[in-house]
Amino acid sequence: MEKRALGSSGLEVSALGLGCMTMSDFYGSDRDEQESIRTIHRSLELGVGFLDTSDMYGVGENEKLVGKAIKDRRHEVTLATKFGVVRDKGPMWEYNGRAEYVKAAAEASLRRLGVDHIDLYYLHRIDPYTPIEETVGAMADLVKEGKVRYIGLSEASPDMIRRAHAVHPLSAVQTEYSLWSRDIEDEVLPTLRELGIGFVAYSPLGRGFLTGTIQRYEDLGYDDIRRNFPRFQGQNLQKNLQFVARIQEMAAEKECTAPQLALKWILMQGSDIVPIPGTKRRKYLEENIGALQVELTESDLKRIHEVAPKNVAAGHR
Repeated sequence: MEKRALGSSGLEVSALGLGCMTMSDFYGSDRDEQESIRTIHRSLELGVGFLDTSDMYGVGENEKLVGKAIKDRRHEVTLATKFGVVRDKGPMWEYNGRAEYVKAAAEASLRRLGVDHIDLYYLHRIDPYTPIEETVGAMADLVKEGKVRYIGLSEASPDMIRRAHAVHPLSAVQTEYSLWSRDIEDEVLPTLRELGIGFVAYSPLGRGFLTGTIQRYEDLGYDDIRRNFPRFQGQNLQKNLQFVARIQEMAAEKECTAPQLALKWILMQGSDIVPIPGTKRRKYLEENIGALQVELTESDLKRIHEVAPKNVAAGHR
């Protein structure tokens, strides 16, 4: 498995990661803990040891699941989790970046995961009421204490990235990035490259849409959060299906699947980028890893950019 560096502080991870969120939350209720654990084990067998979770996925349940799966296999894993989105006070979410909360959240994550340190600890969302300097200062303390090795942010503006990085070096920033979500290319990615910070692409398959498995709004279960997203609704959905059909045509010509084409495109946008496609099934994990074997020429990339220019998707992400 190819390795990629995230940031300049020494963090190295597998070129592809595994997003674990859907094993416990958000994309429908057809969850199977044993299959999820088998998927994580298969991921490790295939060299994909960069696992991504958060304390808000399943309100802690996803961290427990990941912890169960990596028990006795900690040495094979680069473990990333997040804090800052609070879901334990009813249906409304809150953001909390206060110093005392940072440390309490880290201790809780360590317990759920059953580990003595977190490899990459992200602030999941910026708390608008707490200076980023306070939050990152507390994260830096966790690094000094050995409870966290590297730190990062998720969904942050260039200004917030600069302010945070000035307090303690960031190894990674995580944001949605795919063939239908390319806005980070304008300001965020150039900022990261200027500062020497790695980039982790979540939802690199367009929240599952680029797989081609979602053809109708009704294909999403009643408890699937994507029902609330504009890109999956009405006329937006119909326009986006036309775009995905073109990606599928190109994939067929390259004798690969649409997800593999989409992932390979991201991998070729820079060696400082690591996509973390999420899945709860081994067959999709293996399909995603197959993206590493896909070969795209400069001509292929030019054609992909013509099919998927910035802002190609109908509807806000």
